[in-house]
Amino acid sequence: MILPECFAHNTEQIMGKDLFGRFVRALDEEPPVSIRVNEKKGVGRPGNGEQVPWCASGYYLNSRPAFTFDPFLHAGCYYVQEASSMFVSRVLSQYVAAPVSMLDLCAAPGGKTTAALSVLPAGSVLVSNEPVRQRANILAENVGKWGSPNVIVTNNYPADFVSSGIVFDVILCDVPCSGEGMFRKDDGAVGEWSAQNVELCARLQREIVECAWRCLRPGGLLIYSTCTFNTAENEENISWICDELCADVLPVNVEKEWGITASLLPGFNRQVCRFIPGVTRGEGLFMAALRKPDDGGSHKSCLSSCSSADGHSVSLPKKKKKAEQRQTNGRAESIRMPVEWIAGGSSDYMFFKRGDVIDAVPCGMVDIYKSTLSELKILSAGVTVGRIKGRDIVPGAELALSTALNRNAFPTVELDYPAAISFLRRDAVSLPDDTPRGYVLVTYCGVALGFMKNIGNRANNLYPQEWRIKSSHVPGKPQVIEK
Repeated sequence: MILPECFAHNTEQIMGKDLFGRFVRALDEEPPVSIRVNEKKGVGRPGNGEQVPWCASGYYLNSRPAFTFDPFLHAGCYYVQEASSMFVSRVLSQYVAAPVSMLDLCAAPGGKTTAALSVLPAGSVLVSNEPVRQRANILAENVGKWGSPNVIVTNNYPADFVSSGIVFDVILCDVPCSGEGMFRKDDGAVGEWSAQNVELCARLQREIVECAWRCLRPGGLLIYSTCTFNTAENEENISWICDELCADVLPVNVEKEWGITASLLPGFNRQVCRFIPGVTRGEGLFMAALRKPDDGGSHKSCLSSCSSADGHSVSLPKKKKKAEQRQTNGRAESIRMPVEWIAGGSSDYMFFKRGDVIDAVPCGMVDIYKSTLSELKILSAGVTVGRIKGRDIVPGAELALSTALNRNAFPTVELDYPAAISFLRRDAVSLPDDTPRGYVLVTYCGVALGFMKNIGNRANNLYPQEWRIKSSHVPGKPQVIEK
């Protein structure tokens, strides 16, 4: 791989000749392929997988399959994620032992969000945010497929969270960066790199962290990460967070054989975790865990204006925006809520009308749902039960893939592999003659894929247009992860 001359010079200075040599050689090797399975959907170790040592649900694969044509991927049974990024689950497992409210501030496409959902204690609530709308839509799709009901997906800028008054116990800042850690996987990242962009990213990262700090309760945990190697975006920003925002860096338990590298900045004596290709089995990553002082600190730059919160409570805004008052009138009175579609029904969930969408919200996250709805832009929340169409409610694809789905509420039709791929392409699929009329859940190997509406002489495919497989290729045999 031909590296930018300035990058190569600077990185060799940071790493030293021997480490830099191992890194450069690794860039010409095939990157490892890894997935993280969704244990809440009953998925275990893949047949040909070797466990990622720092993530209990992560596995390396021997080769890269045609993921696009695997129904289990589209059903949210696993997430394709490079192994280094799974380390966030290690940090959360070490420092989060009770239910929390968490914000993933720059979350698209959703790898770290779904990793967090896999390890957060029961009763936790995660707000997963992405400022860029197109990327936020991808985030909402991936979160919907993962199927956890304890998550809200938003499309806002970090400053919007400051204005909202909502505070969190844990905030993940996987900040936009110069992308040096993705050189092996993304040729475009090499061409876009520049020293000027490194400087711009470092400043932007501090702005994002400063916003996040205002939204973090005293005593809360902030996880900072980048996919880059330079010290300006990594150790130097950690020093800035400690000096200006009064943060304490927390140690993270790691094993020597994992090949995780410590700080590369001379004189920097705080623990950080660096993942370097050629040393660790994954792509480039930097991560650090930081604690906000309980008292907010006394330094001139400490953001003592942050509101405090006990447990995982949140502050409720004083008044709703008028547009959103019109959008959601609490529980919808004119529409009968399909309570029976959700396992636990009205005892575990409250049902809300948001525009033409019906949200089933776990009772424990109703306050944060109302706060978020009042002050921020929500793309999805809880379980998207369905969408109102006239006097009917059309069940949502997210409902089919949710771990909260009551499967007894719908007749089920099992599809073979060709039919499953046709369904995921949003093509017409024939149902058995004895299939009841109405909404039907379709499955592959017992795993829910989505809904169809059987109207007798034909069945309408309700799979979302924007989720469909766009390739016209027809695999000669099933392309699925061995289970």
